[in-house]
Amino acid sequence: MFTASLGVFLFGLLAALAGGAVGAAIGANYAFVLTGFSVLASWGVFAATGSTFGFDYLAFGPFMGPHIAFAGGVAAAIYARYRGSMQDGKDVNSPLAGLGRPDIVLVGAAFGAIGYVCQIGISHIPWFGTHTDSVALTVLLSGILARVVFGGLPGAGLFKGSLHNAELFPPEATSFPAKIKPGPNGRWLEWQERPGQLVVIGSTFGVFAGGASLFLAANVGARLTDMGLPNNLAALNSNTFTFGISAIVILFLITNRSMPVQHHVTNIAGLATIQFFPILMGSSIGEFTWTATSAWDSHQWLMAFFALVIGAVFGVFTACLGELCARLWYDRGTSHIDPPAASIWLANTVVVSLAALIA
Repeated sequence: MFTASLGVFLFGLLAALAGGAVGAAIGANYAFVLTGFSVLASWGVFAATGSTFGFDYLAFGPFMGPHIAFAGGVAAAIYARYRGSMQDGKDVNSPLAGLGRPDIVLVGAAFGAIGYVCQIGISHIPWFGTHTDSVALTVLLSGILARVVFGGLPGAGLFKGSLHNAELFPPEATSFPAKIKPGPNGRWLEWQERPGQLVVIGSTFGVFAGGASLFLAANVGARLTDMGLPNNLAALNSNTFTFGISAIVILFLITNRSMPVQHHVTNIAGLATIQFFPILMGSSIGEFTWTATSAWDSHQWLMAFFALVIGAVFGVFTACLGELCARLWYDRGTSHIDPPAASIWLANTVVVSLAALIA
């Protein structure tokens, strides 16, 4: 919506500056929790009216879009470490306004604007922009940029940051998997890093998200049809609902509870379920007509079952990708390069491209 005219673009840019500053001031993870609440509020507006302005501006735009508010908070945290105001540049929980440094909040504002422009640019890349999650990729690129610029030793100069700090690899490790294995030099989530843990979280939360996404796509889609709106509009947004719930769960993680971090799982599992259900029904996401679940016959419910299985498979795939990205960039790093965002970008590209190829 922010490329319709120069005025709209500049309006969004100014709003993104503020969004990044707010993300830094209240802390990146608190901003992400507010993203979750914004998603749920946007779903209420969408289901009632069919309007996507809540998604476009509130949840995934300048107000609380992760590529703006969360990414601004992430960048401000590593900048605060660089300036000697924080010990841990990966601390994305602490509200940075409490440091009393306006420059830290302004760095968040700058990265909010960078995220705004970057996401728009990615979304306009031919083919790729419509076959990936431009918001998630922007969060990843923003985190990498902040690490490279501010991630060196405090006061040692800009552009000194390392993406994976190879000097912290275990000296006795001989293979690359052994070198990036979680250990004393850093780990992301110790209760969610082994294969068994990832399979259980990925599969169960995958089914959890897939089922909700199917019901929303079908029932809200049928309602929008009655309102004279596009039938598949709900399907195209359905995976965001459980993503929003998963984002709110981060609030309990902040309070020092060992919560599962699974918004990447619910996002992609819901997406995969919705993308592949029409294929199982002999159609595609662009041509399938969604009807209310009350009108489904036995065949549709059986295909829905198989779609949930596919969602579970991609949930496990995404959970494993998240842990891999954590081991590559997060565990030994000086700043937060978000593992869920990295895995959402990769898995979204795989799911959408594979579904398009099969359909």
